[in-house]
Amino acid sequence: MKTCFKYIILTLLPAALMSSCKESFLDIKPEDRITEDNFWKSEQDTHLALYGIYNTLKERHVYGYGGGIDACSPNAYQWAYWEGMEMQVGDGTIQPGDGGIVSERWRDCYKGINRANYFLANVDKVEMDEKEKETMKGEAYFLRGVFYALLADSYGGVPLITTPISVDTSRLLKRASEADTWKQVHADYAEAIKRLPEEAELMGRATLGAAYGMDMRAYLYEGNWDKVIEYADKITALNRYGLFHSYQGLFQLANEDNEEVIFDVQFMDGPFQQGSVFDRYWQPQNLKYGIDGSNSVAPIQNLVDAYETLDGAPVDPDHPYDNRDPRLDFTILRPGALFQGQKYPEEIKNHTGQKVGFAIRKYTIETQQVKAEQSPLNFIVLRYADVLLSKAEALIEKGGSGVPQAIDFINQIRNGRDDVKLKPLSAGLSAAAAREALRHERRIEFAMEGLYWSDVRRWGIGTKVYPIQVRGGNGELIETKFANGYNPEKNDHLPIPDDEISQNPNLEQNPGY
Repeated sequence: MKTCFKYIILTLLPAALMSSCKESFLDIKPEDRITEDNFWKSEQDTHLALYGIYNTLKERHVYGYGGGIDACSPNAYQWAYWEGMEMQVGDGTIQPGDGGIVSERWRDCYKGINRANYFLANVDKVEMDEKEKETMKGEAYFLRGVFYALLADSYGGVPLITTPISVDTSRLLKRASEADTWKQVHADYAEAIKRLPEEAELMGRATLGAAYGMDMRAYLYEGNWDKVIEYADKITALNRYGLFHSYQGLFQLANEDNEEVIFDVQFMDGPFQQGSVFDRYWQPQNLKYGIDGSNSVAPIQNLVDAYETLDGAPVDPDHPYDNRDPRLDFTILRPGALFQGQKYPEEIKNHTGQKVGFAIRKYTIETQQVKAEQSPLNFIVLRYADVLLSKAEALIEKGGSGVPQAIDFINQIRNGRDDVKLKPLSAGLSAAAAREALRHERRIEFAMEGLYWSDVRRWGIGTKVYPIQVRGGNGELIETKFANGYNPEKNDHLPIPDDEISQNPNLEQNPGY
């Protein structure tokens, strides 16, 4: 049994309280339901409200879709256009009225922000241990920073809300600049850093290391290299994190919350919808175990081709999966591989894989039957490998004497685990060659973890990597991602949802939509 808290029940608690009617019939206060008058009376109330913020992390287009976000990138293909619109983001056809990730990421991040604001505005009403209260405030600030960071990365500048507001007021707000939105992210993380402990009382709650790490990622996305190095060093100085010895084992149920995990979204199976949908979206169909997974997102040949050989030799076309980077088989289910003792794709299948010939292996469970849409496997948002590669990137971009040290960090990723041993990079690489090596390593290390979409956009390489053909297992053309070319001015951000602009004309649409 996991010794951690879960984002459970009462998922609408803060919203219900904020919208509860203050008028009453004959002034009689109901005692059988939560209202403004009977909440914020006990320490238990503060925990319920805080867990309501955490619960938002598991929404599909916050972190609940996990590596499926890679369908927005050159890494993967989404077979069903209604499955969240990652397919349309990934091929350049997304529109402001399409829904899916466009509207749901906006809506759910603001849901989390509103819950955090509500918590911070009311928690002082409760008499409780002040140290614990301050820790909980730190968690609320941290989570608000996480939500604003997702918004800034996805949409650019957004309205900034830091206190509870009315619906009428929300319809008058204007977008802040993207720079000011990132400033809000850093301000929230700074407040979290003041209050969070190095070790959480319960697994899954935010820690000092998580605040340092997510702040580091925000600076990485802004290209503030000095700050990236500063916060990477702060994380290392905590002496709490390191690479897990097995890349394959890192994503296994038995090894959750190991020393590499800095921040994750906690899931478990059970009666209250506490699991993830990874079994439905990643798990292939297996009639032996009664699993009817769809694998609605699948890696494509372009990603498979990016995995190098162990010795740097060309790939053998007659035996394309021999002598390859082991992370390929740990991440991707490819033809001829066994999954739960059955050969793919003859004995075990998936919808998307029948089209493109591959399936996701990472974040699937091979050791047990998984209940429908109740996968207990946590989703890792930030791990120590990202700290090493973020610092490496910052050192490379700063140039000069830091490049050899950056290459050493990359080589730790390539050789620092028992099951991944690749030919080391030369310490004498030029800054330009080191940059390409770093970008390759990030793509492979974090494949199907939802990060490559952000990397492509922040590196400004969309015009270089697209168009990309998606071909089927028999070589037939399925689609071309960005067939008409990639337009950074438009495609580097999602559109603002049409329904948000219809309710608030002050929201200016992103260019090109």
